[in-house]
Amino acid sequence: MSVLPIVMYGTPSLHETSVPVAEITDEIRRLAADMIETMYAAKGIGLAAPQIGRNIRLFVADADQVEIESRNPRVFINPEIVEESVEDEPYTEGCLSIPGVEGEVWRPSRVRVRAKDEHGNAFELEAEDLLARVIQHETDHLNGVLFIDRMEKSKRALLAGKLSALRRETEEALGAGAAQGKGGEGGSAD
Repeated sequence: MSVLPIVMYGTPSLHETSVPVAEITDEIRRLAADMIETMYAAKGIGLAAPQIGRNIRLFVADADQVEIESRNPRVFINPEIVEESVEDEPYTEGCLSIPGVEGEVWRPSRVRVRAKDEHGNAFELEAEDLLARVIQHETDHLNGVLFIDRMEKSKRALLAGKLSALRRETEEALGAGAAQGKGGEGGSAD
């Protein structure tokens, strides 16, 4: 397994819609394992394939991790949120692709997701609280949506300086041919 470079804010591909995984191959399983290792190394609780430069509908999550012994990573391939609660809750989110930036996002407190695991087994999972939020956050990544896109405009405006600086830094790196790999931020939602 390998720790992969994380794509940073300002990279255009983060706003693209990902394509479904046509077949779950050994390559996809290795990618999922590498993504789990990358997520843990970056101290994240979720990571979507677009964040490591792959435009496919795949994410990994572990909202249970506190200590190594309690890790419970999950792989979601071609996920689809099929139900969500009526009640929304606010929560301060962060993102491994947007280091140093956090903001309040309102999301349904409970969701039901349908997906396949890394072995091709279909499953349906009802999640609430933090895991529900991570599932929604990572699914947004697969749809080209970042958490900052879901923030209230007035609250996002307060982050404009940080976001502009991150975008410039990424654009300069892209121009220099270093499209990825600035690492992540501890404790981010992904």
